[in-house]
Amino acid sequence: MAYDLVQWTQPISLQFPPEEGEILGVLWLVDEWETTTPGISDCEDMPPAKKVEGEISSHSDQQHAEDIERIRASITQGELYQLNLGRTWNAPLGEEPSTIFHRLAHNNPAPFSGYIEAADLGLAIASCSPEILLEVKGTEVMTAPIKGTRPRGSDPDQESLLRRDLVHDQKERAEHRMLVDLERNDIGLVSKPGTVKQCRFDVEAYANVQHLVSQVNGELSEGKDGMDAFQALFPGGSITGCPKTVVCAAIDELEQKPRSFWTGSMGWIDVHTGESTWNILIRTLEARWTTDGWHGTIMAGGGITIESQPEAEVAEAIWKAAALRRACGWLSHDAKLLPKGELGIYPLYLEQKTEEQLTNYGLKIAFIDNLDSFSQNIVHAIISHGCEVEVLDGRGPIVELNHDAVIIGPGPGRPEISAITMDIAKKSLENEIPTLGICLGHQALGLADGMSLIESPYGPVHGVPSKIKSIDGGLLAKGETVMTRYNSLVLSGNPNSLTITSTDNTGLLPMAITNQEKQIYGVQFHPESIGSPEGMALLGEFLQRAAHC
Repeated sequence: MAYDLVQWTQPISLQFPPEEGEILGVLWLVDEWETTTPGISDCEDMPPAKKVEGEISSHSDQQHAEDIERIRASITQGELYQLNLGRTWNAPLGEEPSTIFHRLAHNNPAPFSGYIEAADLGLAIASCSPEILLEVKGTEVMTAPIKGTRPRGSDPDQESLLRRDLVHDQKERAEHRMLVDLERNDIGLVSKPGTVKQCRFDVEAYANVQHLVSQVNGELSEGKDGMDAFQALFPGGSITGCPKTVVCAAIDELEQKPRSFWTGSMGWIDVHTGESTWNILIRTLEARWTTDGWHGTIMAGGGITIESQPEAEVAEAIWKAAALRRACGWLSHDAKLLPKGELGIYPLYLEQKTEEQLTNYGLKIAFIDNLDSFSQNIVHAIISHGCEVEVLDGRGPIVELNHDAVIIGPGPGRPEISAITMDIAKKSLENEIPTLGICLGHQALGLADGMSLIESPYGPVHGVPSKIKSIDGGLLAKGETVMTRYNSLVLSGNPNSLTITSTDNTGLLPMAITNQEKQIYGVQFHPESIGSPEGMALLGEFLQRAAHC
């Protein structure tokens, strides 16, 4: 399945769509199959590829770095949290794609590798992917997102140091935390509330690299199957960014061409049971047959955050593509380029706090969805408290509410782009309904009460658990609490009827605003994140106060 199917799984129209007649997917109906392993030995001791001339890159290193700076500027302006940018290399192939796949299988073994060739279409895909998009077995759906990378060490001591550096790297951990929150959201679209969990968190070591890997599981909702799960998760969040809808549109604008099969998926589905397994097509060669023989395309890239250093990100993309380019003969063979090691898994601790018995409040809640990639996590948390939730489109028309309480959800950009968000924020100040604003919703409440919204003077913070200082009166107890932030913009100035009840660690940035008499609460942080250990308690506190109005 090509990545460009994104225009049917996300509410966007591509500016640079595939040409008419382009291949978007290859499907085989399989009625018989054979499972064998003898071919593995054929991959051993393969000679290096012969040098092939004529490689062309879509970007110079300088152009690549400039695009990264554009992304960082968009993050600062609050338009997005993280974006995965790709770069392309093209050249003729001097061998059959199947031969190149055998070389990859020997030099870069990976658990979700695969090879397909459709001779009638002149297409072959050779992938040494380490990443699964989803697996459905019975009623269980699972994904295992990868984000965070280090090379293997030249000896056990160096390897251990590199692994420790990865685990304690704030940028890598924040990016991974963001991805886990996103995948919890996407699995939540097809899962029963209360069943979505991060079940594992490991460092997984492959031939040349070590990755941070989590496993997220859920139990499919009644009537949902593997195709519904594919629709919800495709394309994978690790190769798009966050919030997903916004960054998919931004990727199209930045890369200015179809991705084709890179970051798409290869897999199988049982059309009778819905059981399925799909990978994410990274570390992948796409080969096309032309009048001059086979021609190959390789793409590689990385996730760009506010902490990204352009030179380092450019180097990482080149490094990620190197094994494939070498297997194709586009780069000279260099056995010393990267240390290699055995496959291994090193378990880490889970951040998410185990949920205690939740109170059933029985409220009817309106949730304003502002195109965030964490909205479903909030919805599931509220439903788990025994509430009925009606989700309203934050880009939709203004409607009259007949609910016990309203939650204005987070999202990219500024609150003013959502008419319903600002309308509800203003009406809440008139004491019409108990209201909780989260992130963008918090900002909307502040704007409605006379505050201004500015770029944070201390820079964006995304996916980072941060100390929150609170006084009495808000949803948080007096003292310090750790909550995960995803924000580039902050409220500034003094509110008219609200009170600032929480700040960041500097004491200068408002992190919560409150009018306890009117039951209005805004929080800049994300209580639903795996990095917010007291987040469920905060949501429960709001529901309890709303129930006693």
